[in-house]
Amino acid sequence: MNKKKLVLIDGNSIAYRAFFALPLLNNDKGIHTNAVYGFTMMLMKILEEEKPTHMLVAFDAGKTTFRHKTFEEYKGGRQKTPPELSEQFPFIRELLDAYGISRYELENYEADDIIGTLSLMAEADGFEVKVISGDKDLTQLSSKATTVGITRKGITDIEEYTPEHINEKYGLTPEQIIDMKGLMGDASDNIPGVPGVGEKTAIKLLKEFSTVENLLQSLDKVSGNKLKEKLAEFTDQALMSKQLATIERKAPIEVDLGDITFEGFQREKVVNLFKELGFSSLLDKLGEAAPETQTNRLEEIAFTIPSAITEDLFTEENYFYVEMLDDNYHHADILGFSVVNKKGAFYFSSELALRSDVFKNWAEDEQSKKIVYDAKRSEVSLRRYGIHLKGTDFDIVIATYLLNPSDSQEDLAAIAKKYQLYNIQSDESFYGKGAKQKVPEESVLAEHLVRKAITMSELKAKLEAELKKNEQYELFTELEMPLSLILADMESTGIKVERKRLEAMGRELNERLIEIEEKICELAGEKFNINSPKQLGVILFEKLNLPSFKKTKTGYSTSADVLEKLAPHHEIVEHILLYRQLGKLQSTYIEGLLKVIDPKTEKIHTRFQQTLTATGRLSSIDPNLQNIPIRLEEGRKIRQAFVPSEEGWVIFSADYSQIELRVLAHIAGDKKLIQAFKDGMDIHTKTAMEVFHVDKDEVTSNMRRQAKAVNFGIVYGISDYGLSQNLGISRKEAGQFIERYLNSYPGVKEYMEDIIHSAKQKGYVTTLLQRRRYLPDITSRNFNIRSFAERTAMNTPIQGSAADIIKKAMIDMDEALKDKGLKTRLLLQVHDELIFEAPEEEIEILKELVPLVMENAIELDVPLKVDYAYGPTWFDAK
Repeated sequence: MNKKKLVLIDGNSIAYRAFFALPLLNNDKGIHTNAVYGFTMMLMKILEEEKPTHMLVAFDAGKTTFRHKTFEEYKGGRQKTPPELSEQFPFIRELLDAYGISRYELENYEADDIIGTLSLMAEADGFEVKVISGDKDLTQLSSKATTVGITRKGITDIEEYTPEHINEKYGLTPEQIIDMKGLMGDASDNIPGVPGVGEKTAIKLLKEFSTVENLLQSLDKVSGNKLKEKLAEFTDQALMSKQLATIERKAPIEVDLGDITFEGFQREKVVNLFKELGFSSLLDKLGEAAPETQTNRLEEIAFTIPSAITEDLFTEENYFYVEMLDDNYHHADILGFSVVNKKGAFYFSSELALRSDVFKNWAEDEQSKKIVYDAKRSEVSLRRYGIHLKGTDFDIVIATYLLNPSDSQEDLAAIAKKYQLYNIQSDESFYGKGAKQKVPEESVLAEHLVRKAITMSELKAKLEAELKKNEQYELFTELEMPLSLILADMESTGIKVERKRLEAMGRELNERLIEIEEKICELAGEKFNINSPKQLGVILFEKLNLPSFKKTKTGYSTSADVLEKLAPHHEIVEHILLYRQLGKLQSTYIEGLLKVIDPKTEKIHTRFQQTLTATGRLSSIDPNLQNIPIRLEEGRKIRQAFVPSEEGWVIFSADYSQIELRVLAHIAGDKKLIQAFKDGMDIHTKTAMEVFHVDKDEVTSNMRRQAKAVNFGIVYGISDYGLSQNLGISRKEAGQFIERYLNSYPGVKEYMEDIIHSAKQKGYVTTLLQRRRYLPDITSRNFNIRSFAERTAMNTPIQGSAADIIKKAMIDMDEALKDKGLKTRLLLQVHDELIFEAPEEEIEILKELVPLVMENAIELDVPLKVDYAYGPTWFDAK
């Protein structure tokens, strides 16, 4: 006879966990589905792994339970259930019904009590029991027959609590978990416990006294007067807390084990529900595979491969797709094009289209609207053939990115799948991957490209509606869409680099590296391979006997953070750090830049990534021109190789001064910060005055340095630990510093508290221009994960708004340069800086125009300030 197995699930706990572990998802009807999706993933995993014969999901019946009679404030600190989660509970119940899984709730009792009662009944009847929850309170139910699975990060990662595991983890029995809660309390349930008694103290006391009752009867044996006094003072509270934490195992439930057998799910009901909710990947798991995974199941489409391109193939609105396989579209071959409109679906070979004047005229016709997949990529690739794409009206990639910037999935089939569109294959399944990648015959390729354009036509309305619902449509149309074409201009224009000057720098660096290498070997007393961590470790920690901070599996750690700690102990360390920095300059930047200079134009054409970062910041690759190190003089000198592309021109640079601190002042509405910026004060001096309570003339350079660290630290959500590392002070001092800062700027303190609260309620934060960032970890039970999400909540509106402002400035500058008929070109955007090349005769105009435009990109409660410089190279424009 098969073993009877009961699985009991804490419904509310798992639903909450799923809701906050996953970003907010909507189906095509606008219903939020992330909690149902996560809950379903958990169910499917349990059914596959546990194979239960009996199953039940328990829910809390209401806010009031019998425990409130004991302690009115029980669970009093809990926030109201977000409406986006509340609306999903009916679907979770519908899901359980479709799966044939019993569900139950009992007035005046919690889900824990239902689970505790049923698990005890099942143990007595010879069942094996598995409990699933996100709440560690239930670990008290663990026994020989009952295992309690507690969710960790995510939704399907579970830590199994058996009596052995509890003993190994805490040194306690499952029953003592109740005593531990009685002593330390539980903030999530508002169980008070004994003030000052944490987990470690509670465990130590229970190992000695076994139970709360024994402990309280033996207070004379407790070591530590302060602890003894606390226990004596809060005796009643400890006993009450234990009572509150105790799961009721004889609740008056009206179900028995015979009522909760599990006989399998009702396939048709589950499939229909998954379709309604838009769970395409879960349909795949059920064997209702989305058709795109099997080409023979794709719905047939009608399309034409014309022998000639004629004007009558195009209409006022066209879905236009450009196909390339290589990510770097600056040199990738165009495989073909597809166009879908009211007149039909068409495929054009690249050979036919790129030689056609009709195609060129249509592509450059501003009046013929084009819905595209990655406007910048399409524009830059066509420019190589002398075609300037105009009339781009909607970009699928940008729209998808704005709706969830943390989702970096850019394959059109994957995007389509989220919106229940399946009539398309992924590129990986169509072309193959890596060495197996190949382009099929033209008729097969044509169909794939046409399917892409058709899918785009089906996606547009859905994406547009969602952008409008999120109040992001203006961000899309007024900022990101125009910016994509400006970035295309910048990429195509490129920036000139003097190869000979870079090569000369490389030779100089080589000589420096040889000198430093000789000095290091001299200080070591022998020759060795400095680039070998193993050999370097032997020299530092065995021969020179320097303190070893940490070891790796392969030996001594010689990482940068270890070396920085060692720097005061021996002169050799400073030389090793410099050797590494210069070595990276040589390999990554000198040699790296030389490899990517275009031999035809003598320029570097970086690619700006518009849809990558979660904050909205632009980044650049192939090469990354935003990360050229400028702290080292040798790093700064690399900019000397970047020059204007024409004789008599100069490089002109303009950057925002302290833009993020100005944005912070505006968002926080802090009166002191706002006034300081309005008065044109040095903000770091002002902060030093506030924090150290001194007058302006009493602020020392060290005070200003510390104030600067905390100013920027606040922007990036720095912790006391992070600040202590930056300033070389104790964590306690850093904490006091941050506290004094927040007391000095109460608006900032209020902003930080409010934004975290808002993020927990909504699941996301926004910038001034409504850019969103979802924060699923903001309610994590893991302190470190939750703290990181809280810091992200604080800094994203600031960083993201600064990113929005510089993007707006780029659009306004492009318009201003065109309006005035100037030849000046925008070449690069690096953090808060814009780099132009300009004729010398336009410099006087730019000195007024650029600050005027950039400082008025957006209206804040504080003035924006722009500094500029110019010279024969980027290095000189500082």
